[in-house]
Amino acid sequence: MMKIATWNVNSVRQRQQHVLDWLDREKPDLLGLQEIKCESAAFPAEAFREAGYDSVVVGQKSYNGVAILSRLPFEVTAQGLPFLDDDAPQARYVEVRAAGLVFGNLYLPNGNSGGSIGYAAKLAFMEALALHARALLEAGTDFILAGDYNVCPTDEDCAPGALPPTDALLRPETRAAFRRLLWLGLTDAVRALHPHGRHYTFWDYQAGAWPRDSGLRIDHALLSPRIAERLLAAEPDRDERGRAQPSDHVPLIVAIEDQ
Repeated sequence: MMKIATWNVNSVRQRQQHVLDWLDREKPDLLGLQEIKCESAAFPAEAFREAGYDSVVVGQKSYNGVAILSRLPFEVTAQGLPFLDDDAPQARYVEVRAAGLVFGNLYLPNGNSGGSIGYAAKLAFMEALALHARALLEAGTDFILAGDYNVCPTDEDCAPGALPPTDALLRPETRAAFRRLLWLGLTDAVRALHPHGRHYTFWDYQAGAWPRDSGLRIDHALLSPRIAERLLAAEPDRDERGRAQPSDHVPLIVAIEDQ
């Protein structure tokens, strides 16, 4: 069994021990981190190496930032999202090849800041992601695209009243862009095994969202067809949100059969 996870840690330096404890407990083969909020040189790579995980980091000062931790040999295949036409790219995508599959780790723009330009950047990222997914499919590549998508695909993925209907995570254009990924032939790992119910991955720090279970399902793992056939489990690790000084997101864990 191969275990792959994604986690928006909301500052890796602030939650370094959380990640180390989680790695020791869950022992994923691959872990994608988002919103590490540090430049690549400041990433605590040595601490993770001592825990058995090599890393590839695409950092940015104070904001965004993605990294992949792996206890498997890997090849870095991208340190930015292919097909994204951006004069000032942010640190939002990193990709590796390991154990016969490509693992793309993404931090999709929220889309609520910057007005119409900010929302357009969100849709542009989703368009580029769809083009990249199509290229991988056409090449016959087995892959997982996982991370913080900042999308609630359906009303069931947003607790009642957690967000206004005009929020960028819920807008019809956002959901249509997410459906386009599925229509390419990708599988939403969580919904493949749990078609209904609350499987939230995020609870805001404000307004008692966690104790009220007023959450969102915005962290996703989308699987290419042959990987979907190997899917064994897909679950958010809710317990992590109840720990001291947690991230507002929890890890999403996907297990697949070995080849």
